[in-house]
Amino acid sequence: MKTSILYMGLLAASLTTITSCKKDSFGEYYKNQGKVSESTPEKQFTGMIYGFRALIIPTYGNYFITLRPTINLYIQNLGSINQANQLLPGSAATEERWNKYYEGLAQYKEFTRLYDALSTEDKLQKKVMELAAKVIFYDQTEQMVDLYGAIPWSEAGKLMANGGDYTISYAKYDQPEDIYGTMLDDLKTISTELNTVVIPEDFTSTFKTQDLINNGDRDLWRKYCNSLRLRMLTRVSESSQFSARAKTEIAEIIGNQKDFPLILTNSENAQIDIFNTSSDIKSEDIKGAFEAGGSWYANLASKPMIDEMNRIKDPRRQLLFEKGSSAGNVYIGLDQTETVANQTALAKSSTLSSIHRNTISRNRYLPGLLMTASEVNFLLAEYYTKQGDNATAKSVFETALKESVDLYTKISQKSDDATITKAAVPTATQITDFIATVDWNGASNKIQLIAMQKWLHFNLFQAVQNWSEQRRLDYPKFTIPTFNSDRQKTVPVRFTLPQAEATYNTANYNAVKAQDTPDTKLFWDVN
Repeated sequence: MKTSILYMGLLAASLTTITSCKKDSFGEYYKNQGKVSESTPEKQFTGMIYGFRALIIPTYGNYFITLRPTINLYIQNLGSINQANQLLPGSAATEERWNKYYEGLAQYKEFTRLYDALSTEDKLQKKVMELAAKVIFYDQTEQMVDLYGAIPWSEAGKLMANGGDYTISYAKYDQPEDIYGTMLDDLKTISTELNTVVIPEDFTSTFKTQDLINNGDRDLWRKYCNSLRLRMLTRVSESSQFSARAKTEIAEIIGNQKDFPLILTNSENAQIDIFNTSSDIKSEDIKGAFEAGGSWYANLASKPMIDEMNRIKDPRRQLLFEKGSSAGNVYIGLDQTETVANQTALAKSSTLSSIHRNTISRNRYLPGLLMTASEVNFLLAEYYTKQGDNATAKSVFETALKESVDLYTKISQKSDDATITKAAVPTATQITDFIATVDWNGASNKIQLIAMQKWLHFNLFQAVQNWSEQRRLDYPKFTIPTFNSDRQKTVPVRFTLPQAEATYNTANYNAVKAQDTPDTKLFWDVN
């Protein structure tokens, strides 16, 4: 029953205790909370971020168990040795993601329960925290909907609110369109409220301490909120249910940056930075996720990614990948269309490029990226392209490229690994040549050019967003081989629901059972 919604609801009580027992190791973010038995909204706010941490900060479970055999194969973020039934989403991969989300959801629902119990005066004092909590929760929920479709949501995690009565706490499934609609409605309201909400002086320090993402900066929360709105509205912009709304609201956001500011530079990114590698907020065993021994070969670059980076002289290549020791000083990616025998021989030959150990697999300071300036500028480039404003589209597109190089340079430079040489910092000439080679003006299909560069930018760090945008834009395109005996012969367009849902949440699962196939597209996936 580990993966059922009921179990995740039970965690709402236990996680409050578990988290508080660990918080002493979080340094300044937690103030002796292991010594108290009762939670507060402030503690629960950070507990929610802690609950979602494994989906934000690079961790072994997310990268090796979930992403390696699924998304990173589907869109060639990495190369992998072909195997039977590789296009069938495995239960371990999907359940890992499911469990981690509902741990965070349980924490969020407990936060709302505690906040709602406050006096009117205390609610006003802590209003900014309530708004910020919703933004984080909706960001993580959007990703879950984009992965699974219908999920238990509005009624999930309410065991404590239901007085501990588990017989009425099995959660119904909400349809993806309904969840998106609710979140978009609420985010619009939150955006307006963040413009005027006042953080009382005696709460400023508390919010700053508990806020692991934006350090208590209200303006950064405004930018995160509106950037999330822009992402979600663009995601659903071609769907029949949301196209008119998306057109109106996207234009409103972009046309009024005073009231709807966006993340436009890396200094404004929504992310969790690692400050103390001894705390529980850290990149957990990420080395093991990429450098697993035996025949896993979990760190190999893919041929499509390396070929494109080679073609455009991409300075991010030297930051993200190492050349094979027997490659003759060139970058080479694993060809997914090769036979298993040839792939295995190449993997053993030391000719293939691999994930850069200093920048990624041995970097103990890898941040958890939620929303970056490059993503927002790519969204703006798509908008201006569709509006016929080529000059502005080109400008924001090239800004996205520069910010992407800058981001990965900073991630690389922060690594304290001393076992291999640090990646060379891209020079100004390399960056200029790169942008010129990408060649906005020469591209016949600007949307595909944006999609390609967005794929390279999201890379491993925002794999769920990467797969969602690849499905939405139907580009770049990839070829993944299958075997005659394979049960799934096409790349999935969604994850399937955990088996425990059919077993323990049977009645509610049966209501959405017909949708639970890897070939059933999400409502926004119209290409």
